[in-house]
Amino acid sequence: MKLSAIIFILIMPLQAFSQDKPAYKVFTGEGKKADYNDILKAAARADVVFFGELHDNPIAHWLELELTKSLYSVRGKDLILSAEMFETDNQVLIDEYFAGIIKESSFEAEARLWKNYATDYKPLLNFAKENGLKYLASNIPRRYASVVASGGFEALRNISPDELKYVVPLPIEYDPELACYKDMLSMGGSIGGQMNGAKVSENLPKAQAIKDATMAKSIANIWQPGQILLHYNGSYHSDRHMGILWYLNKYNPSIKVLTITTVSQDDIDKITDENKGLADFIIVIPSSMTKTYK
Repeated sequence: MKLSAIIFILIMPLQAFSQDKPAYKVFTGEGKKADYNDILKAAARADVVFFGELHDNPIAHWLELELTKSLYSVRGKDLILSAEMFETDNQVLIDEYFAGIIKESSFEAEARLWKNYATDYKPLLNFAKENGLKYLASNIPRRYASVVASGGFEALRNISPDELKYVVPLPIEYDPELACYKDMLSMGGSIGGQMNGAKVSENLPKAQAIKDATMAKSIANIWQPGQILLHYNGSYHSDRHMGILWYLNKYNPSIKVLTITTVSQDDIDKITDENKGLADFIIVIPSSMTKTYK
């Protein structure tokens, strides 16, 4: 056998593995191919952008930071950052930390930070601090979400008026037939996990709803015409334009919204039918991607 033929035989298997290994692909809600610039252009025209993340996914967190930087370069101080990962009673801590009133160590000791804060959310918070941007703590205090998970909306009547200021004004409208809440029961409450051991019951989606409503109200209260607000949240809170968006539309239907979601697939070259329509833009990430925590 000629040497050239031997080399060809040896190289062929390597060529099968020599293709690029993209970390993500972008698709529109309809399933058409798109890219990061398409997301940026659409986001820059919106009033509120929801970035639905996979909490343990490093690509999602990296793209959140990149989109934040890009939007700041386009909109400057008109940009507001907002996050599910911080609760409304933490707002004073964020504001005092940004103003230099309290030290970083004090802020981190008191703010009930998520376990992946240092790697995934601290860069976003510090970007806001370094550039003089408002950072909104939008979510309901988890202790009160747990109260709803255990006893329904009625259980919040036992909370003092001083503490209820951290929760969306009650009563809230609630539709148990809305797919994002109905599916939580059919999936055994696996979406978002259980709250402090709360049993899977009709109260679990109510706890999800009180989170969604509080985040929506927080956003509606702070956003002003001419501003753009970028909200980071778990994808289930904004997928299918439900959850937070359902409530935001009730509080301020004039707000122009853009949604982004992240999904995981074995093959990222083509979006699956089940992932189409989840958001205006869908970021597809390989299932083999490493996780930021377990």
